[in-house]
Amino acid sequence: MDYAELRVLEAVARHGSMNRAAAELHTVQSNVTARIRALEEELGTRLFERNSRGVVLTAAGQRLLPYAIRLGTLLREAQEAARDDGTPRGHLRIGALETTAALRLPPLLSAYARACPEVGLAVTTGTSAALIADVLDYRLDGAFVAGPVQHPDLVEDTVFREELMLVTAAGCRGIEDLDRQRALKIIVFRRGCSYRQRLEALLARRGIQTAQPLEFGSLEAILGCVAAGIGVTMLPRAVVQPAVSEGRVAAHALPPAQARADTVFIRRRESQPTSALTALLAIARPLPLRMAAAE
Repeated sequence: MDYAELRVLEAVARHGSMNRAAAELHTVQSNVTARIRALEEELGTRLFERNSRGVVLTAAGQRLLPYAIRLGTLLREAQEAARDDGTPRGHLRIGALETTAALRLPPLLSAYARACPEVGLAVTTGTSAALIADVLDYRLDGAFVAGPVQHPDLVEDTVFREELMLVTAAGCRGIEDLDRQRALKIIVFRRGCSYRQRLEALLARRGIQTAQPLEFGSLEAILGCVAAGIGVTMLPRAVVQPAVSEGRVAAHALPPAQARADTVFIRRRESQPTSALTALLAIARPLPLRMAAAE
């Protein structure tokens, strides 16, 4: 078994198709099929099952895939390390919470683009749970997530500190008004969002029953539904302040222990940071103090 075969396995698994994997690898389908068949014969087990839409990994293939991804990442990191002369360049894949991407990343990325023009940067948004999984599975070089994470395979640095607030329709006077409601609807990001978990815990402590959550992947969609009186949410103060100023929603303060939310940057512990990643962290770490002074 060599990495060339594992690279084919990873491409086929990702595309779910021998044809599409062959196109990505600049070869023909027969070569891809032969590589997979040879790997299956060497291991003595089937790695893919065919279905009407293409191919899917067997249980054995699912167990092997993380090793193929890890080897590919290690080879890429080895190449980058050999070429890394201290000048940030190459590619950097990072993730961020939707709220972090909307509020905190624009000035950071602007400063980073000026300081590191030779770096190609790709940003993915998602929930904390999804982004942590992407970093652990080598799909991202690092991510801004809600902390603390405290995972043995990850290093985390606190980079931003947020004040969370309960966000309601403009006519709501405070959380006391919610105590009288039955089957309150919460407007949230999908499961795995730390703000959602905090909101559910806050309402549960007050004995407020909630209906099935309404999930969105967009910050504007969440604020729009709250403004329309459909339900409530919990978001950082700086994110909702424009909507509050426009009279679209109301934001209500929470006790300090429930309001404080740290955003941390996570990366894999065993990976040596590239100059591109080191430069990003150097720009990100001073930002909280400057932003706090400005708000």
